[in-house]
Amino acid sequence: MSAPDGSPVGAERSIGQLFASATTEMSALVHDEIALAKAQLKQDVKRGATSGGAFTAAGVLLVFSLPMLNFALAYGIRTWSDWNLAICFLLSFAANVLVAVVLALIGVAFAKKAKKSKGPQKVAASMKETAGVLQNAKPHPRPVTQPELQDRAPAAIEAVARSSS
Repeated sequence: MSAPDGSPVGAERSIGQLFASATTEMSALVHDEIALAKAQLKQDVKRGATSGGAFTAAGVLLVFSLPMLNFALAYGIRTWSDWNLAICFLLSFAANVLVAVVLALIGVAFAKKAKKSKGPQKVAASMKETAGVLQNAKPHPRPVTQPELQDRAPAAIEAVARSSS
């Protein structure tokens, strides 16, 4: 098993390798968050388009089918029942309005689903949470043994002395 950068798990990695690994993982996380937001927006647009299509279909049906359907239905009712022709036309119109209302209710249902969807807000909240966690993350200090400090102290003092003169 190996780490994302290819080094074996448990092996000591340099700070540069750790930083490169963290940068790669953060980049992948941001790309995944953006892909999620796009997918959720696409779904919301599809729901909105379905809602608009249902409303359009209801309007087109009501406008263009009324004359032809009213005549056909009214004369059919008249033939079947021998009622007054005016009552037959009213029943024909009521049937068309009923179909249009059903299509409008379908459009309202899809519009409510699209409005309730909080996809982009969820992604934004997730990204803020990730940023908050990363801002609060602090590197763990490595324990430095006392002999190492004593060995480095004279060399550091000489290096500072040489650079200042």
